[in-house]
Amino acid sequence: MWWFGRKGPSGFSYFSTAEEVTHGIDGSGLTAIVTGASSGIGAETARVLALRGVNVVMGVRNMAAGKQVKEAIAREIPAAKIDAMELDLSSMASVRKFAADFTSSRRPLNLLINNAGIMATPFTLSKDNIELQFATNHIGHFLLTNLLLDTMKKTSQKAKREGRIVNVSSEAHRSPISYRGGIRFDRVNDLAGYSGLAAYGQSKLANILHANELTRRLKEDGAEITANSLHPGIVATNLFRTQGFANGFVNKLGKFVIKNVQQGASTTCYVALHPQVKGISGEYFVNSNLGKASEQANNLELAKKLWDFSMNLIKIHTITVK
Repeated sequence: MWWFGRKGPSGFSYFSTAEEVTHGIDGSGLTAIVTGASSGIGAETARVLALRGVNVVMGVRNMAAGKQVKEAIAREIPAAKIDAMELDLSSMASVRKFAADFTSSRRPLNLLINNAGIMATPFTLSKDNIELQFATNHIGHFLLTNLLLDTMKKTSQKAKREGRIVNVSSEAHRSPISYRGGIRFDRVNDLAGYSGLAAYGQSKLANILHANELTRRLKEDGAEITANSLHPGIVATNLFRTQGFANGFVNKLGKFVIKNVQQGASTTCYVALHPQVKGISGEYFVNSNLGKASEQANNLELAKKLWDFSMNLIKIHTITVK
Protein backbone atom coordinates (compact mmCIF):
# COMPACT_ATOMS: atom_id res chain seq x y z
CA MET A 1 0.00 0.00 0.00
CA TRP A 2 2.84 2.33 -0.86
CA TRP A 3 0.51 4.77 -2.62
CA PHE A 4 -0.96 5.86 0.71
CA GLY A 5 2.38 7.52 1.43
CA ARG A 6 1.82 10.25 -1.16
CA LYS A 7 1.56 13.61 0.57
CA GLY A 8 -1.51 15.78 0.05
CA PRO A 9 -1.72 19.58 -0.24
CA SER A 10 -1.19 19.92 3.52
CA GLY A 11 2.20 18.25 3.25
CA PHE A 12 0.99 15.23 5.22
CA SER A 13 -0.15 11.73 4.29
CA TYR A 14 -1.76 8.49 5.42
CA PHE A 15 1.42 7.60 7.31
CA SER A 16 1.91 10.94 9.11
CA THR A 17 1.79 10.75 12.91
CA ALA A 18 0.16 13.13 15.37
CA GLU A 19 3.59 14.34 16.49
CA GLU A 20 4.62 15.01 12.90
CA VAL A 21 1.55 17.07 11.97
CA THR A 22 1.93 19.23 15.10
CA HIS A 23 5.72 19.61 14.97
CA GLY A 24 6.76 23.14 15.90
CA ILE A 25 3.26 24.20 17.00
CA ASP A 26 3.01 25.92 20.39
CA GLY A 27 -0.28 25.16 22.11
CA SER A 28 0.59 26.97 25.33
CA GLY A 29 -2.35 28.90 26.71
CA LEU A 30 -4.93 26.62 25.09
CA THR A 31 -7.32 24.38 26.99
CA ALA A 32 -8.80 21.28 25.37
CA ILE A 33 -11.35 18.65 26.31
CA VAL A 34 -10.76 15.25 24.70
CA THR A 35 -13.52 12.66 25.15
CA GLY A 36 -12.66 8.99 25.21
CA ALA A 37 -9.06 9.74 26.17
CA SER A 38 -8.44 6.63 28.28
CA SER A 39 -7.33 4.51 25.30
CA GLY A 40 -6.63 4.41 21.58
CA ILE A 41 -6.47 7.54 19.49
CA GLY A 42 -8.11 9.55 22.28
CA ALA A 43 -5.20 8.82 24.62
CA GLU A 44 -2.69 9.61 21.88
CA THR A 45 -4.51 12.84 21.05
CA ALA A 46 -4.36 13.88 24.71
CA ARG A 47 -0.66 12.99 24.90
CA VAL A 48 0.34 14.94 21.80
CA LEU A 49 -1.73 17.99 22.75
CA ALA A 50 -0.06 17.95 26.18
CA LEU A 51 3.31 17.59 24.45
CA ARG A 52 2.55 20.80 22.54
CA GLY A 53 1.73 22.68 25.74
CA VAL A 54 -2.07 22.43 25.69
CA ASN A 55 -3.88 22.15 29.03
CA VAL A 56 -5.80 18.88 28.47
CA VAL A 57 -8.92 17.66 30.25
CA MET A 58 -9.61 14.00 29.55
CA GLY A 59 -13.29 13.08 29.59
CA VAL A 60 -13.31 9.36 30.47
CA ARG A 61 -15.92 6.79 31.44
CA ASN A 62 -13.40 4.54 33.20
CA MET A 63 -11.62 6.74 35.75
CA ALA A 64 -9.12 4.03 36.70
CA ALA A 65 -8.00 3.71 33.08
CA GLY A 66 -8.03 7.48 32.72
CA LYS A 67 -5.78 7.87 35.76
CA GLN A 68 -3.29 5.39 34.29
CA VAL A 69 -3.13 7.31 31.01
CA LYS A 70 -2.80 10.62 32.85
CA GLU A 71 0.07 9.29 34.96
CA ALA A 72 1.82 7.80 31.92
CA ILE A 73 1.64 11.13 30.09
CA ALA A 74 2.92 12.98 33.17
CA ARG A 75 5.88 10.60 33.44
CA GLU A 76 6.78 11.11 29.79
CA ILE A 77 6.09 14.86 29.79
CA PRO A 78 6.86 16.28 33.26
CA ALA A 79 5.56 19.72 32.25
CA ALA A 80 2.25 18.33 31.00
CA LYS A 81 -0.91 20.04 32.23
CA ILE A 82 -3.43 17.23 32.20
CA ASP A 83 -6.47 16.20 34.20
CA ALA A 84 -9.12 13.48 34.04
CA MET A 85 -12.84 13.91 34.70
CA GLU A 86 -15.57 11.29 34.65
CA LEU A 87 -17.79 11.35 31.56
CA ASP A 88 -20.19 8.66 30.35
CA LEU A 89 -21.49 9.91 27.02
CA SER A 90 -24.29 7.34 26.95
CA SER A 91 -25.87 9.07 29.96
CA MET A 92 -27.25 12.60 29.64
CA ALA A 93 -27.06 12.98 33.42
CA SER A 94 -23.32 12.22 33.31
CA VAL A 95 -22.80 14.65 30.43
CA ARG A 96 -24.64 17.40 32.30
CA LYS A 97 -22.61 16.79 35.47
CA PHE A 98 -19.33 16.86 33.55
CA ALA A 99 -20.27 20.12 31.83
CA ALA A 100 -21.46 21.68 35.08
CA ASP A 101 -18.27 20.69 36.92
CA PHE A 102 -16.08 22.00 34.11
CA THR A 103 -18.00 25.27 33.88
CA SER A 104 -17.90 25.81 37.64
CA SER A 105 -14.12 25.42 37.55
CA ARG A 106 -14.05 28.64 35.47
CA ARG A 107 -11.52 27.20 33.07
CA PRO A 108 -11.38 28.55 29.53
CA LEU A 109 -12.11 26.19 26.63
CA ASN A 110 -10.45 26.58 23.23
CA LEU A 111 -10.71 23.07 21.81
CA LEU A 112 -13.48 20.50 22.13
CA ILE A 113 -12.53 17.15 20.63
CA ASN A 114 -15.52 14.83 20.41
CA ASN A 115 -13.56 11.61 19.98
CA ALA A 116 -15.18 8.89 22.12
CA GLY A 117 -17.15 6.18 20.41
CA ILE A 118 -18.36 2.60 20.45
CA MET A 119 -18.75 0.40 17.40
CA ALA A 120 -21.18 -2.22 16.10
CA THR A 121 -22.65 -3.27 19.44
CA PRO A 122 -25.66 -5.60 19.73
CA PHE A 123 -28.95 -3.74 19.98
CA THR A 124 -28.94 -2.08 23.40
CA LEU A 125 -30.71 0.92 24.88
CA SER A 126 -28.87 3.54 26.91
CA LYS A 127 -29.99 4.71 30.35
CA ASP A 128 -32.05 7.32 28.49
CA ASN A 129 -33.72 4.66 26.30
CA ILE A 130 -31.84 5.58 23.11
CA GLU A 131 -30.01 3.07 20.90
CA LEU A 132 -26.60 2.86 22.55
CA GLN A 133 -24.35 3.80 19.62
CA PHE A 134 -26.48 6.79 18.65
CA ALA A 135 -26.65 7.84 22.31
CA THR A 136 -22.90 7.56 22.87
CA ASN A 137 -21.45 8.63 19.55
CA HIS A 138 -23.86 11.44 18.73
CA ILE A 139 -26.35 12.53 21.40
CA GLY A 140 -23.77 12.61 24.19
CA HIS A 141 -21.44 14.77 22.12
CA PHE A 142 -24.29 16.91 20.82
CA LEU A 143 -25.40 17.68 24.38
CA LEU A 144 -21.84 18.22 25.62
CA THR A 145 -21.13 20.67 22.81
CA ASN A 146 -24.32 22.63 23.48
CA LEU A 147 -23.58 22.86 27.20
CA LEU A 148 -20.00 24.06 26.66
CA LEU A 149 -20.61 26.40 23.73
CA ASP A 150 -21.06 29.53 25.84
CA THR A 151 -17.74 28.88 27.57
CA MET A 152 -16.06 28.45 24.18
CA LYS A 153 -17.59 31.68 22.89
CA LYS A 154 -16.44 33.63 25.95
CA THR A 155 -12.96 32.12 25.67
CA SER A 156 -12.57 33.01 22.00
CA GLN A 157 -13.79 36.55 22.61
CA LYS A 158 -11.52 37.13 25.58
CA ALA A 159 -8.43 35.52 24.02
CA LYS A 160 -9.22 36.88 20.55
CA ARG A 161 -8.34 33.43 19.30
CA GLU A 162 -10.32 30.95 17.23
CA GLY A 163 -11.99 28.09 19.06
CA ARG A 164 -12.25 24.71 17.36
CA ILE A 165 -14.74 21.86 17.69
CA VAL A 166 -13.61 18.55 16.18
CA ASN A 167 -15.97 15.60 15.62
CA VAL A 168 -14.29 12.26 15.00
CA SER A 169 -16.45 10.43 12.45
CA SER A 170 -15.70 7.51 10.12
CA GLU A 171 -16.05 6.37 6.52
CA ALA A 172 -18.82 4.16 7.93
CA HIS A 173 -21.01 7.27 7.59
CA ARG A 174 -21.48 6.20 3.96
CA SER A 175 -23.49 3.13 5.05
CA PRO A 176 -26.02 4.16 7.70
CA ILE A 177 -29.37 2.53 8.46
CA SER A 178 -31.82 3.77 5.84
CA TYR A 179 -35.55 3.37 5.41
CA ARG A 180 -37.97 3.89 2.58
CA GLY A 181 -37.77 7.61 1.92
CA GLY A 182 -34.15 7.92 3.08
CA ILE A 183 -32.33 8.34 6.38
CA ARG A 184 -34.68 8.37 9.38
CA PHE A 185 -33.00 9.28 12.66
CA ASP A 186 -36.41 9.26 14.32
CA ARG A 187 -36.43 5.47 13.91
CA VAL A 188 -33.14 5.01 15.77
CA ASN A 189 -34.76 2.66 18.29
CA ASP A 190 -36.37 0.45 15.66
CA LEU A 191 -35.17 -3.10 16.34
CA ALA A 192 -36.60 -4.47 13.08
CA GLY A 193 -33.76 -5.21 10.69
CA TYR A 194 -31.21 -3.83 13.15
CA SER A 195 -27.57 -4.04 12.10
CA GLY A 196 -24.85 -3.03 14.52
CA LEU A 197 -22.56 -1.85 11.73
CA ALA A 198 -25.31 0.11 9.97
CA ALA A 199 -26.31 1.72 13.28
CA TYR A 200 -22.66 2.65 13.80
CA GLY A 201 -22.67 4.22 10.33
CA GLN A 202 -25.80 6.18 11.27
CA SER A 203 -24.11 7.59 14.38
CA LYS A 204 -21.01 8.54 12.38
CA LEU A 205 -23.15 10.25 9.73
CA ALA A 206 -24.73 12.20 12.60
CA ASN A 207 -21.25 13.40 13.69
CA ILE A 208 -20.67 15.05 10.30
CA LEU A 209 -24.17 16.51 10.03
CA HIS A 210 -23.80 17.91 13.55
CA ALA A 211 -20.55 19.69 12.65
CA ASN A 212 -22.05 21.08 9.45
CA GLU A 213 -25.20 22.47 11.07
CA LEU A 214 -23.16 23.79 13.98
CA THR A 215 -20.96 25.62 11.47
CA ARG A 216 -24.01 27.31 9.96
CA ARG A 217 -25.29 28.40 13.38
CA LEU A 218 -21.90 29.65 14.57
CA LYS A 219 -21.52 31.76 11.43
CA GLU A 220 -24.98 33.25 12.00
CA ASP A 221 -23.93 34.12 15.56
CA GLY A 222 -20.67 35.63 14.36
CA ALA A 223 -18.78 33.37 16.77
CA GLU A 224 -15.10 32.82 16.11
CA ILE A 225 -15.41 29.05 16.48
CA THR A 226 -15.03 26.43 13.77
CA ALA A 227 -16.58 22.96 13.64
CA ASN A 228 -15.19 20.19 11.47
CA SER A 229 -15.40 16.41 11.21
CA LEU A 230 -12.87 13.80 10.18
CA HIS A 231 -12.13 10.18 9.43
CA PRO A 232 -9.11 8.99 11.47
CA GLY A 233 -8.59 5.94 9.26
CA ILE A 234 -8.96 2.30 10.19
CA VAL A 235 -6.90 2.16 13.35
CA ALA A 236 -5.66 -0.74 15.49
CA THR A 237 -7.61 0.08 18.67
CA ASN A 238 -10.04 -1.69 21.02
CA LEU A 239 -12.94 -0.19 19.06
CA PHE A 240 -13.12 -3.60 17.36
CA ARG A 241 -13.50 -5.48 20.64
CA THR A 242 -17.14 -6.46 19.93
CA GLN A 243 -16.28 -7.80 16.45
CA GLY A 244 -14.77 -11.26 16.81
CA PHE A 245 -13.25 -11.78 13.37
CA ALA A 246 -12.32 -8.14 12.87
CA ASN A 247 -10.74 -7.96 16.31
CA GLY A 248 -8.60 -11.02 15.57
CA PHE A 249 -7.59 -9.57 12.22
CA VAL A 250 -6.59 -6.26 13.81
CA ASN A 251 -4.55 -7.94 16.53
CA LYS A 252 -2.67 -10.30 14.20
CA LEU A 253 -2.36 -8.50 10.88
CA GLY A 254 -3.47 -4.94 11.57
CA LYS A 255 0.00 -3.49 11.92
CA PHE A 256 0.73 -4.42 8.33
CA VAL A 257 -2.35 -2.95 6.66
CA ILE A 258 -3.96 -0.36 8.94
CA LYS A 259 -2.87 2.64 11.00
CA ASN A 260 -1.33 2.54 14.43
CA VAL A 261 -2.64 4.94 17.07
CA GLN A 262 0.11 7.48 16.38
CA GLN A 263 -1.06 7.70 12.77
CA GLY A 264 -4.72 7.40 13.74
CA ALA A 265 -4.59 10.47 15.98
CA SER A 266 -2.84 12.59 13.35
CA THR A 267 -5.88 14.04 11.60
CA THR A 268 -7.54 14.93 14.91
CA CYS A 269 -4.43 16.78 16.10
CA TYR A 270 -4.00 18.43 12.70
CA VAL A 271 -7.56 19.80 12.65
CA ALA A 272 -7.32 20.86 16.30
CA LEU A 273 -3.99 22.68 16.18
CA HIS A 274 -2.55 23.33 12.74
CA PRO A 275 -2.51 26.93 11.41
CA GLN A 276 -3.48 25.63 7.95
CA VAL A 277 -6.97 24.91 9.31
CA LYS A 278 -7.57 28.43 10.65
CA GLY A 279 -10.93 29.78 9.51
CA ILE A 280 -11.97 26.50 7.88
CA SER A 281 -15.31 25.18 9.10
CA GLY A 282 -17.92 22.64 8.04
CA GLU A 283 -15.36 20.45 6.27
CA TYR A 284 -14.46 16.77 6.39
CA PHE A 285 -10.81 15.76 6.74
CA VAL A 286 -9.00 12.52 5.89
CA ASN A 287 -5.27 11.83 6.38
CA SER A 288 -4.71 15.43 7.55
CA ASN A 289 -6.07 16.80 4.28
CA LEU A 290 -9.47 18.00 3.10
CA GLY A 291 -11.62 15.03 2.15
CA LYS A 292 -15.02 14.54 0.58
CA ALA A 293 -17.91 13.27 2.67
CA SER A 294 -20.95 11.50 1.23
CA GLU A 295 -23.88 13.25 -0.41
CA GLN A 296 -26.00 12.45 2.64
CA ALA A 297 -23.42 14.02 4.96
CA ASN A 298 -23.58 17.24 2.94
CA ASN A 299 -27.39 17.36 2.95
CA LEU A 300 -28.22 20.66 4.68
CA GLU A 301 -31.88 19.76 5.17
CA LEU A 302 -30.96 16.44 6.80
CA ALA A 303 -28.52 18.29 9.08
CA LYS A 304 -31.33 20.63 10.23
CA LYS A 305 -33.69 17.70 10.81
CA LEU A 306 -31.07 15.88 12.88
CA TRP A 307 -30.43 19.03 14.93
CA ASP A 308 -34.14 19.46 15.71
CA PHE A 309 -34.53 15.75 16.49
CA SER A 310 -31.51 15.81 18.81
CA MET A 311 -32.71 18.94 20.60
CA ASN A 312 -36.09 17.32 21.11
CA LEU A 313 -34.50 14.22 22.66
CA ILE A 314 -32.54 16.41 25.06
CA LYS A 315 -35.64 18.41 26.03
CA ILE A 316 -37.71 15.28 26.58
CA HIS A 317 -35.03 13.87 28.87
CA THR A 318 -34.78 17.14 30.79
CA ILE A 319 -38.54 17.15 31.41
CA THR A 320 -38.45 13.45 32.39
CA VAL A 321 -35.70 13.81 34.99
CA LYS A 322 -37.40 16.84 36.53
